[in-house]
Amino acid sequence: MMQIFRTKRTTTDDFQDSGLRRCLGAMDLTLLGIGAIIGTGIFVLTGIAAATQAGPAVIISFVIAGLACTFAALAYAELASSVGGCGSAYGYSYAAFGELTAWIIGWDLILEYGLSVAAVANGWSGYFNNALTAIGLPLPDYLTHAPELGGIINLPAAGIVLILMILLIIGVKESARLNSLMVFIKLLTIGIFVSVALFNVDPANWQPFMPFGWFDHTAEGKPIGIFAGASIVFFAYVGFDAVSTATEEARNPKKDVPVGIVTALAFCTLIYILVAGLLTAVVPYTELNVSSPVAHALQLLGLNWASALVATGVIAGLTTVMLVLYYALTRIIFAMARDGLLSPWFSTVNRKTQTPVRVIILCGFLIASVAGFVPLSELAELVNIGTLFAFVLVCLGVMILRITDPGMHRPFKAPANPVLPILGVLSCGALMVFLPTTTWYRFIIWLGIGLIVYFVYSVRHSKLAKADEAQTSEI
Repeated sequence: MMQIFRTKRTTTDDFQDSGLRRCLGAMDLTLLGIGAIIGTGIFVLTGIAAATQAGPAVIISFVIAGLACTFAALAYAELASSVGGCGSAYGYSYAAFGELTAWIIGWDLILEYGLSVAAVANGWSGYFNNALTAIGLPLPDYLTHAPELGGIINLPAAGIVLILMILLIIGVKESARLNSLMVFIKLLTIGIFVSVALFNVDPANWQPFMPFGWFDHTAEGKPIGIFAGASIVFFAYVGFDAVSTATEEARNPKKDVPVGIVTALAFCTLIYILVAGLLTAVVPYTELNVSSPVAHALQLLGLNWASALVATGVIAGLTTVMLVLYYALTRIIFAMARDGLLSPWFSTVNRKTQTPVRVIILCGFLIASVAGFVPLSELAELVNIGTLFAFVLVCLGVMILRITDPGMHRPFKAPANPVLPILGVLSCGALMVFLPTTTWYRFIIWLGIGLIVYFVYSVRHSKLAKADEAQTSEI
């Protein structure tokens, strides 16, 4: 029993010779964070949450979700600078709670990132086909819909994942350059929307401001209200933690990773609040229950040229989200394999590209298959519960390591310990409570499968287990 709680303490200096290329600076990491955060949330979920759960008060939902993420981000920043490694919450849990908890959170993150990429690929496919339709080259339905929806394959969704797979194989620096370009395009797009919306604000659209109240249920039992909206728009923030998976490829991880995490989250939170406020102020919130609310709002205003520009920016925005989340997924699997919890086959780094090519290819084909053949509805809730669970453990990990290892070198310290970490645990835990019951069932089933894998394979093959066996044999 004690073996499953064995801990692994590391520092950023322990990963100097991981084989990964150290080439990312603070600006690269900040742009990676922005690339992952600004996407589906701002271009899709903002309108849906406003129309069905919070009304114009979706602004408050974003503030609540942003505060919960801020508490978690400070905890991530401290552990990224002190514990290090590309495993993110997986590695931090290994140091604070032990191997079993680390496995659970690693297994959870695989689900979170994998489904996120597949879900965003489906959204990207819709926008891409709309763009093709606008120029008179639409794809037939059987190439844009999963078999369950009457098609053969969602070809654009599967195709974009495979294109990103090739890019990630080439190298992280090249991927970061493309991400920077795409981030510029989508920020320009948001700038266009803000500039146009400012001159079309109608205060009457904010009446009533809180049509669904703080928290309630529909007749079917679905949660509604500001807090329920916060648990959904939280998906908009999924991705800032992906910055911590770049620790081993950062030139100065002790400084640059905390800067990247905190700066990206702060910037994106302000953007979300601004866009949500303007979106619900220019058109009635009841008109926003569509897959492209920002572009739709501009169409309702009669500004088709601006709507077309926004649609173009959305394609760029969703591309960066997929790129960064896909990148984070491969690094987490790489870290788990390096520790022996997954097959060492996954921990090989290609000498030429300095990337874990095997993991990238395997993940690419699996995600492309899911994106192409499975209709992905209601995935936001499933991704959210996994992310919130990870955030809770990271906040707890900061407090535990402050007690169990007070002498640890911490280049960045989360302020007001333990107050802010406790607030992080409470706020993220509360958002989990507001998620639908079916989401909890699916999450528990996935974790159950993970426990089977751990006790069948990982517990006997972990490097800590082998080290213990070697010590025992020597005695």
